[in-house]
Formats: sequence, C-alpha cells, structure tokens
Amino acid sequence: MFRKIFAAVCSLLTAAIIVGAMGGQALAEKIKVAGIYTQPIQQKWDARLHLALVAAEEAGEIEYVFSEKVANTDYVRVLREYADSGVALIVGEAFGISREARAVADDYPEVSFLMGDPFKPHGENFAVFDNYIHEPCYLMGMIAGTMTKTNNIGMVGGYPIGEVNRLFHAFMAGARSVNPDVQFKVNFIGSWYDPPKAKEAAFAQIEAGVDVLYAERAGVVDAAREKNIIAFGNVNDMNKEENGTDVVVTSALWHMEAAINNAIAEVKAGEFKAVDYKEWTMMAKGGASLAPYYEFEDRIPADIKAKVEALKGDILAGKFVVEINDEEPKSTY
Repeated sequence: MFRKIFAAVCSLLTAAIIVGAMGGQALAEKIKVAGIYTQPIQQKWDARLHLALVAAEEAGEIEYVFSEKVANTDYVRVLREYADSGVALIVGEAFGISREARAVADDYPEVSFLMGDPFKPHGENFAVFDNYIHEPCYLMGMIAGTMTKTNNIGMVGGYPIGEVNRLFHAFMAGARSVNPDVQFKVNFIGSWYDPPKAKEAAFAQIEAGVDVLYAERAGVVDAAREKNIIAFGNVNDMNKEENGTDVVVTSALWHMEAAINNAIAEVKAGEFKAVDYKEWTMMAKGGASLAPYYEFEDRIPADIKAKVEALKGDILAGKFVVEINDEEPKSTY
C-alpha cells in the first residue's frame, strides 16, 4: 500500500514539474512589444492598433507597453528609448517622419518595426501598413446611394492623404454604381481629432442640402443626429461606439488583429520580414469588414442588401477589385 501511495505522489510531483516547466516555457515565449501613438488612444485609428495589441497581451502572447500623444518632433526619441529597452517589436506610425523612423530601424537591426507608413518597406526589419478599408467603403456607398432622397451626400474627413482619399473615392464609386445621379460635398477639417470642428463642417454640408453623411471623423454623427439624417461610419463601429443608434446605418470597420498576430508570430519564429502589410488590412484576410445594420436591417431595401452581399462574396473571392485611388477627392456640386 505504501509503495502505491509513494508512486502516486511521485507521479503527481512529476506532473507538477512538467506543468511548471511548460508554464515557464509559455512565459518565455512571450515577447515585449511597444506601441507608439501620436494621438490619444481614444482616437479611433490608433485605437485599432491598441486594441489588437491588448488582445494579444490578454491571450498571453506578448508583454505590452505603449506611449500615446507622442508628437512627431519627439517620436524618434521615444522610438530609440523603446528599442534600447529590449522590446522585440515596435508598432506605431511614421507618417511625416518616414526617413527618420527608417534611420532608427537601421540602428536596431535586432528590433522589428511594423509602422503605419504610405511608403515602401525598408531594409530587413521595417515593415509598413496603412488603412485599406476601401472595400467595405464601396459597399457602404452602394447603400448610401440607394438611401439618399436628395441625391446629395456629404463627406467629412481629417486630411486629404492617401489613406483617407482612397476611402472617399471607393464610397463615391459604390454610390454611383447604384445611383448615377448622386452628388457629393467633400470637406477636410485639418485634424485627426477635433469633433466640434467636424460637427460644424457637417452642419455646413447639411445646410447645402445633403441628407446622408459619411463620417470619416468623430463629431459628424452628432451633427447627423441633431439634423435627423443618416450617416455611415468609418474605422470603428460608430453605431455602437459613437452614439450612432438610429443614425449610423453601418460602418466600414478596420481590424488590425490579423496583421498584429502575424507580425508577433514571425518575430517569435525569427522570421519577421520587411514587407507591406496591405493585404492584412483588407477583407480577404479579415482586416476589414462591414458592420451590422442593427436597427436599419429592415430600413435598407432588400434588393440592395442582396447586391451588397453578392458583391462582398465577389470581393472575398477576388472576382471584384475595388479601385484604389489616393488622389484628393473633390466636391461635385
């Protein structure tokens, strides 16, 4: 009897040691990742990156630290501080400081960089990404072109740069595909986060006769609510996250989880490459999608919902390609 008890105890101790070793191994597999953001993390572009990294941390894949509201004039210093601290991967944005950020990457070849940047990858450790949610924007445009009664649609954006321009052009093309008579008012507020200014720009467009708004920036939904018109959201689910109930029909969503997870896996495997992550932010790889219609489910004509669903399938299958146009869009009336 004693030998049986002794053997059982030994088995339990052995199992405990194995589990402990596995836990230590799992812990060792974590990598340190830093996020560096020029805006507060409440700003939705940076929020998509932050949420994806938080999810990876909660899954036990990484140790995550971040800095927000880092001005471009201070960005290089923060990049170097994190690189010196022993992080394996830095996720951030190099818009406006591309050359400087690449110089930092050259000085830290052992660190992997995944940076928002409109230019090409650099060296062996500087990968780039941008916001390519133009495909769901096209689908939204189809719905907007059907739902407008005045044939006048307003669009309020931050800056006329590629990542915004391509979304506007796709939205406009989608609307025209179902309604050739639709016209557009386009305004840029010169800020990534100024809800009052965006709201005032939307008010001006409504005064000019628009009855549908594309809310590329926060603040537009509030104007639509006050003036009792509908809106379409951008990047995040503006129906649920920006007081858009009964206002926001749907939103073009940006998901960075797939891109972030791929980068983390490659860093862990020692296989990180300086590539363009463009495809990881598009629909086929789960980087973009169209939000639910929520309370607008029965307000959108059934035929246009069917067309949207069919075209979505064609996009995912590679049978339909939404044009990428980074040129600045203009008002048409």
